[in-house]
Formats: sequence, C-alpha cells, structure tokens
Amino acid sequence: MNVDPSIFKSYDIRGIYPEQVNKEVAYKIGRAYGQFLKAENKKDQSTIIVSRDMRLSGGELHQSLVEGLIDQGVNVVDIGLASTPTMYFAVGYYGYDGGIQVTASHNPKEYNGFKLVRKSANPISGQTGIPEIRDMVIADQFEEPIKKGEYEKREDIMDRLSESCQKEWPVNFKIIKPFEIVADPGNAMGALDMEVIFKPFPCHLIKLNFDIDGSFPVHHPDPTIPENLKSLQESVIDNHADLGIATDGDGDRYVFVDEKGQLIRNEIIRAIAAESALEQYPGAVICSDIRPGRITQDVVTKNGGSNIYSKAGNPLVKEKMIENNSVFGGESSGHYFHKMSYGTFEVPVVLVRKFIEFISRQSKPLSEIVAPYKVYFHSGEVNMKVTDVKTVLDKIAQHYSNLDINRLDGISVTDNDWWFNIRGSNTEPLVRLNLEAKSQKLMEQKRDEVLSIITKQ
Repeated sequence: MNVDPSIFKSYDIRGIYPEQVNKEVAYKIGRAYGQFLKAENKKDQSTIIVSRDMRLSGGELHQSLVEGLIDQGVNVVDIGLASTPTMYFAVGYYGYDGGIQVTASHNPKEYNGFKLVRKSANPISGQTGIPEIRDMVIADQFEEPIKKGEYEKREDIMDRLSESCQKEWPVNFKIIKPFEIVADPGNAMGALDMEVIFKPFPCHLIKLNFDIDGSFPVHHPDPTIPENLKSLQESVIDNHADLGIATDGDGDRYVFVDEKGQLIRNEIIRAIAAESALEQYPGAVICSDIRPGRITQDVVTKNGGSNIYSKAGNPLVKEKMIENNSVFGGESSGHYFHKMSYGTFEVPVVLVRKFIEFISRQSKPLSEIVAPYKVYFHSGEVNMKVTDVKTVLDKIAQHYSNLDINRLDGISVTDNDWWFNIRGSNTEPLVRLNLEAKSQKLMEQKRDEVLSIITKQ
C-alpha cells in the first residue's frame, strides 16, 4: 500500500484514520523506528516505552505498532493508556532507549498518530529524525534483526511519577490550602494525571468529563479554543471555585482560569512557573519561544534569572533548553517543561503542584494574584492566508527596517512600547501574527497596521 507522506509533520506523525493512518502504517512505523534507533544508538536491540491515548482507533494502531517494533528486534515495555507526559517520564526515569505515544493530541476524533522520542525523552522531530523514518516507511524495506524483541507490561508508572516529582521539584504540602478546583480533561488523558496531581493535596476536585472516551461526547479536546472552555468557566462560577484547569487530548497542554472564570494567559502561567523555578534554582536559565509574552521575560529578569528564546514548537523549546541547561521553559500554546535529572519535558505534576503552592502562599483570590502580571495587551494569534510567506516576511522587514529586527523564527520586530512576531506556517500558506503593546489602544492600532501591510500583496 502507498503511504501518504503528508502525515509526517514537523513535530509528530498524524493523519485521518483509516485513510492515512491505519494498522499497516502503524506496523511500518514500528519497524522504521526500530531501525532508526539501531543506527542512532549503534546497538542491535533497544528497549522502549509504548503507550496510547483514548482514541477509538488507538487499540488497533497500538497493537500493530508493537508488532512492528518486536519484528524489528525492539523490546517493548507497554504502559497502556497514559498521557504523553507520562510516556516521557517513563522513558527518562527508567533509562529506556526511546518511546512512542499513539495519539493525535488535540485533533478531532477521526485523527490519530504517533509522538516519538529517543533516550531521555528527547524529541524526534522534523529536524531530528522524522524525515528518515518517513523515507524508511515509504520504501517499505527493513533490515531483518538478529532476533525479535520481547514484550512486557508495566503498571507502576504513576506512583513512581508522583514520588519522583516530589523529590526533584519538592512542594510543601503543609501550606497547601483546601481550594475548590474544577478540572476538565475533556474525556481525555489528563484525567489520569489529575488524579495523581491532587492525591496528596487537601483540595476538593470537582471533576468534569473525567470518563475516558475517545468519541469526545462533550467537547473537542483543545482547551485553547474558547468554546471548549465554556463548561469549565461556568462550573467555576457556579461552584464558587478558586481555580479551573483544562487539558488537551494527550495531556501535555494545560490551561487555567481564575475564580471569575477568566482565562489566565499562558505567558502569565509561564511567568509564575518561572518565578517558582528560580526560587529552587537561583540565577537559572529560563526558556521561552520567540512569540510575544514579555511578562515572562520581565519576571525572570526581576528574579535574577537569564532569558533565552527558541523558535515556536514544543520540541524546539525542549531542544533549546537541553542545549542551554535550562531548568524551566514554556511555549505559548500551553506546553510547559521542567528539567528532571533524567530528561527535560512536560511534567504536569510539577507544573500544577508548584502553581497551587504558589497561590497557597497568598491570602487573596487568584484574579488578584495574577493582576500584577497583566501589564501588556496581546493580540492573540492572528492567522492570515497569503500567496507567498517569504514575500510577506520580506515586506514586513523592509517596512520596519528602522526598528530592532530578529530573524530567529520568522520576523520579530521590537519598538519601545510595542513588539510582534510574524512567522509562516509549517504546513499551510499562512502567516501567524502575535503582537503585544503597553496599551489596548496601541495594540489594536499596531495590529491593524501590520495586517494592512500583509494584505497589500
């Protein structure tokens, strides 16, 4: 059968089931991944973690993936239903050679796919291995291994995860207040992690959509879309709760709302998490993606840390963190990363517990705690279709040539009172604009100014 090469993305493998991603494709990906690891690690037999999310096609794909891996000589440790961060943890903590999560993250139910990592849960991305795996899958030619791999199951992961997080990023359980917290994992994998996160806390957890269900009966598993937060926001208000938390399909993105049901922007969560990280690691390096979110930069500088920046994309932030020995990083889409002694990746147990510890120290509502961080006005991400991305970026750079310009990822332009990043999509003829300013009026004015330049193609 022919394999659609478009399923091989910049950060993972993903497509519609069964037209693009099916059991035959899963089997070939297992074999290609095994051959890739053999070449990279220069050893005949590797041992990896395999897990999956709740999608209805996940069981079939998981089984075929495992068969492909074993046939390629890979030892498989199966942890079954788990969030993507749990898979990362298991790879790093137990020192395995890699891992694969069967997931399509926040995509609709008809999608499925695979997230791949190597040792220490370091990402395999479009720049670090996915093209090689794609070529092997399409060629459908694999070396025969010296012997087939072996299969085992592990069921002790979540207890070890909780213990390790407390050891590496300790939280003072004694000061945690008995908050009322509403959590909405959207019938997805975040439900499993939420149970672990709050088990040692005196908080009362109001559970929305905790039943694991790959048909997503209530709403789409993407908390960055406002309509998917409505039930969480309403429940926070109706229950007079202190906080609301939502997660995406595979549990690696987190979104927070305050006691008024108002969204707390991701750069503010990142700033607070950075502040907590710098308490434990004074003077440490904190990483952010290049998109505007200056409050993080301000907080890091104020608390004696160092700021570094990466291109947008969660594997790219992780890679930048590892390269610079960064202890914490955050990506504007809601991915947050902590450095563990065995890897750098999303660790929601640390993120949420440290956030609850942070707000427990203060005797005021969450909206008042985050108010001092709301000093900038953000456009949100504005997407525009264009004929040619490069032409648009060149035009922007020329128009603002008298200002500070950075080309780390697209074009970033900085003036005294406003700044923005505009970059092209990896998969579509789109540009994505994110702009911040020191006033709402100036933000709107400059946002419209940049958009007018784009439309004059």
